Amino acid sequence: MRRAGRLVAECHALVREAIKPGVTTKMLDDIVAAHIQRSGGTSPFLGYAPPGMTPYPATICTSVNEVVVHGIPGPRVLEEGDVISVDIGATLDGYVGDSAWSYPVGQIAPTARALLEVTEQCLWDALGQARAGNRLGDIGAAIQARAEQQGFGVLREFGSHGVGRRMHEDPHIPNYGKPGTGLRLRAGMTMAIEPMVTEGDYHVVELEDGWTIVTIDGKLSAHFEHTIAITPDGEPEIMTQRVE
Repeated sequence: MRRAGRLVAECHALVREAIKPGVTTKMLDDIVAAHIQRSGGTSPFLGYAPPGMTPYPATICTSVNEVVVHGIPGPRVLEEGDVISVDIGATLDGYVGDSAWSYPVGQIAPTARALLEVTEQCLWDALGQARAGNRLGDIGAAIQARAEQQGFGVLREFGSHGVGRRMHEDPHIPNYGKPGTGLRLRAGMTMAIEPMVTEGDYHVVELEDGWTIVTIDGKLSAHFEHTIAITPDGEPEIMTQRVE
């Protein structure tokens, strides 16, 4: 999982360098697909098909502005002032790494900048609770407290999750909740912690493509995610740590 996580982090470094006005979301998908293939990995996103759903058609998710998650790469051209969340997964030697990051496109509005900063801090607050002996509710409560104190919304329909040999494993981890509730965390657990925060109403709707999730009020959203392992004591190990 460390190797898979490192590959995902390398993909994010390439995406971070490529994002600018005039770039299409399909171009970002092509960059990541090529790097994963060169590295001997595969994408757990491509062809992913929960029961009753159409297989996902791309290597990454590119969610722009009001798109919260699962935006499908295509001809959309990034514009100055956009915010784009890029969710990347990679499978290497049978294990999965999964990480999302939200990026500004050029200069963005102060409100958009604040949303990104708060959502990233939600991630770090959550990771601060990812310790052996704590409970799942401690993670969700940390995310909810930070976001709502700053006037933002926290998604209910989607949350964090276990990850290992498959991209989505038990347990489901709500990004909201009460401290001291839920499953107790144990050393060796591996999970993808991913706050999804909205500028306005936290309710969302699914578009006709069966994948794209957008805010119900059309306002901005942000999404940050790391794959981690719970350690015997102290801070969690981040396996998708950023690389330059």
